[in-house]
Amino acid sequence: MALPFDYVLLKTDLLFYLLIAAILLYAWYASRHEHLQAPWREVVRKPLGMAAAVVLGFYLAIAVLDSVHFYPALDETDSSGQTRYATEIISLFDLLAGTLREQQEKTYSAPFATHLYGKEMMEHPDGRTYRDYPRLEYGGAHLDDPGADKSADLSRRVLMGLFEGLIVWGVIIAALLLLLSRKYCRSIRDSFVLVLKGRTPVPWRVILSALGALIVLTFVCINLSKGYHIFGTDKVGVDVFYQALKSIRTGVLIGTLTTLVMLPFALVLGVMAGYFRGWIDDVIQYLYTTLSSIPGVLLIAAAALLLEVYMATHQEDFESLVLRADMRLLFLCLILGITSWTGLCRLLRGEALKLREVDYVEAARAFGVSDTTILARHLLPNVMHIVMITIVLDFSGLVLAEAVLSYINIGVDPTMESWGNMINSARFEMAREPIVWWSLASAFVFMLGLVLSANLFADAVRDAFDPRIRQEMS
Repeated sequence: MALPFDYVLLKTDLLFYLLIAAILLYAWYASRHEHLQAPWREVVRKPLGMAAAVVLGFYLAIAVLDSVHFYPALDETDSSGQTRYATEIISLFDLLAGTLREQQEKTYSAPFATHLYGKEMMEHPDGRTYRDYPRLEYGGAHLDDPGADKSADLSRRVLMGLFEGLIVWGVIIAALLLLLSRKYCRSIRDSFVLVLKGRTPVPWRVILSALGALIVLTFVCINLSKGYHIFGTDKVGVDVFYQALKSIRTGVLIGTLTTLVMLPFALVLGVMAGYFRGWIDDVIQYLYTTLSSIPGVLLIAAAALLLEVYMATHQEDFESLVLRADMRLLFLCLILGITSWTGLCRLLRGEALKLREVDYVEAARAFGVSDTTILARHLLPNVMHIVMITIVLDFSGLVLAEAVLSYINIGVDPTMESWGNMINSARFEMAREPIVWWSLASAFVFMLGLVLSANLFADAVRDAFDPRIRQEMS
């Protein structure tokens, strides 16, 4: 039996899966070691940090759905009776988005509009021409009289989304209360009172509030997007809300895959420089000092030009625009990783210089323990709090870096949805009359949600993992 799809594994998808697997492996390892469980318990107790974690989970879920790519099957078969597949690569998120991806207008339209944003020449049935705003092909097309019916229709869709979202939220709350009542041997009513008053060790009240807001907002947007373009459309009529959602994967991958690239360089070289000192320290210092003195933008621009030349001379390896865009995204993550490991390397070198002089390390050397064992058992576990804090703090900076690089045309491929490309196109749209503002506004809102959540979660991680802050709080 033929499958309804032909699975495609992009390079960035593979690295993203490996990163998720590494996170799950770390979570399993941390659950078996008390010294790692303790700081994470502190993170979980932070109300603001957990609210941010819920929002980050929402972004991550969309990124995962958008990282499952395949060729969808067609209804027809070839001459041998085999299932034929489409030539366009789509993702699981595209499949779930459905009409949001397919309903493309002629050109610009404002949020929740039923007509195009600019006047065009139109023709009466009797042949006379006039200028007016044409009706949209999809947005508000179900309305007989948009002027009279749109407000009531919008209100009905919002209320329906609220009702559906509250039902799902209520089911989640009921399931959580049932689990808490069984875990602590209390009645469901007592568990509800404790959660409502915020007296649980885990701030379930904050978590449920953030989750409820996201669920309700999601269902409201789903109901509205079935009949309208929530954030309008761009120059070629593509739904801007769909573009902003698709850009989440790009932002998340830039922040995570770059970390996957830079972490081995920073961790290995930083610890080696601080522990061995001497000529090894000199070589590593020379390496990262030289690299950090070169403007990163120039390196990225040069690498982007080299990649363009390579893809132009090997066109047979990039048969679709999706493969070209994926290669450029991967290359951008590699270059950002290579140019951003120097800061963490300096921090780890300084920490390793301090740790090599502590008593237990000197005792290990005196007993003849090998350097490799000392690095693995004594130094690496004691610098992981710096690694954890730096990774989370750098995530938001890398997301913003993609927007800046795409704005100056050396970022991701122009055919790939990203907030940087949306901001870049808004540069010309803001100069129009009347102004097309919704592309810039939607990119700003979604980027703000990701970056702000990452920063708030980073603060919680820093407070929990930094030993100096833990000592001050205790």
